[in-house]
Amino acid sequence: MPAYPQTIHFVGLNTPVGIEWAARNLDVIGEIPAGIAGAFFRAVPDPAHAPMFDDDIVLSGDGMVAKFTIQDGKVDYAIRYVETERYRLEKDARRALFGQYRNPFTDDPVVAGRDRTVANTTPVWHGGRLFMTKEDGLGYEIDPDTLETIGRWDYHGAFTSQTFTAHPRVDPQTGEMFFFGYEADGLCSTKVAYGVADRNGNLVSETWFDQPYCSSIHDFAITERHAIFPVFPTTADLDRLKAGGAHWAHRQDLDSWVGIMPRHGMGGEMRWFRGRPGVSAFHIVNAYDDGDLVHLDLCLSDTNAFGFMREAGGIRRDQREIQGGLTRWTFDLSKEGDRFEERLVGPPGDMPRLRDADQGRPYRSAWYLSMNPQGGPPLPGGPVGFAFNALLQIEPGNGRIDMMGLEFGMAISEPVHVASPEAGHDGWLLMVVDRQAGETEFRSELWVVDAGAIAAGPIARVPMPLPMRAQVHGAWVSAAQLASAQGKKAA
Repeated sequence: MPAYPQTIHFVGLNTPVGIEWAARNLDVIGEIPAGIAGAFFRAVPDPAHAPMFDDDIVLSGDGMVAKFTIQDGKVDYAIRYVETERYRLEKDARRALFGQYRNPFTDDPVVAGRDRTVANTTPVWHGGRLFMTKEDGLGYEIDPDTLETIGRWDYHGAFTSQTFTAHPRVDPQTGEMFFFGYEADGLCSTKVAYGVADRNGNLVSETWFDQPYCSSIHDFAITERHAIFPVFPTTADLDRLKAGGAHWAHRQDLDSWVGIMPRHGMGGEMRWFRGRPGVSAFHIVNAYDDGDLVHLDLCLSDTNAFGFMREAGGIRRDQREIQGGLTRWTFDLSKEGDRFEERLVGPPGDMPRLRDADQGRPYRSAWYLSMNPQGGPPLPGGPVGFAFNALLQIEPGNGRIDMMGLEFGMAISEPVHVASPEAGHDGWLLMVVDRQAGETEFRSELWVVDAGAIAAGPIARVPMPLPMRAQVHGAWVSAAQLASAQGKKAA
């Protein structure tokens, strides 16, 4: 293996693995409930080649799609690279050809104008199709059975944006998927394309609007009546890119904004609300309507959580000094003006997970990752350089919080929720947990946790025989959904 930079982006849990492999009948410690049947897909950034620049980051890693298949208490596993245009070009060249993170002006001239996305952020299931997505380009369709890459997805040419979000939202009752792309017509553009696809995966509408400035809109939310777009002051600048600089630089002095529009409306119907300067959130728990009120629950911090984005803006803050928490923003659409109410509802954390059935509606509880104050220093790794070591369950209505804290030297990746066929049961959470086994050695396990009793820890564990790289996001697809998709393919 070629030498990788010895920075936080390439050591610890971020150590490159670069192995495509598969295994059947993995060992199971405990018993996996019969109600868990389907596939847990994971997005895993893993560079296939050493980068062109030593200051490269984990988010530049080539996308790998991983799959835990669970049926009758048995577990199989497979992981393959997403064969994006970028991956194929570098595979043929046997070296890196694309330069700094989201900066095409630093690429080898032989790949000028080629697709730069690594499709490494989120697996998305909709309309019987599986996609791997990253917000700097279009998604890539993946065969959910073989994990082979089918190709770039643009709704048969109907979606005109150059980009597609890593966080679309699917309505649990209508089956529609709501999504967007920012920098929709090119680098540093303020244009955002907003689209809706029906339950069968057909694009039914697309509308465009301008955000107040070019920011990284990583996530958004829907309610039964609205689409909500938070805009935070992590900004792009074309002159900076042309000079070889960073795509994103956080502005602590710049106001944040939230745009709210009818979820089946047009871009011109957007109403903008002004928020506190300098704040940032990458992930939203949920949003819902309450008469004329719209509630938005998000993992908010007082500055950008990514060190390289802060530093590009001249902000020198230690990761441990960042303040924030699970926050509720409430917008009264019956009143004029651009202000809204803010209320802290939970401890700091990120990577939230909600029941699919609660999307865009009032919800009783949700889960997200945080830090265990008794778990010792966090393991190095993950997108921000430090891994989470606790899982929280929160009930915003009454403030109740439960925690599954990990031991010293352990880390946890974002969970997925599996609904239970049994009425009144909260279902289960699946997640990968890592443990440090030596100075540079880590071992991984798949954990199955009762979603309503997380403090009890795992009810089943699946030790992995090979090293695993930290994931970004995951998705659960039931056996029934997979079978339905296979039926459509056969027909």
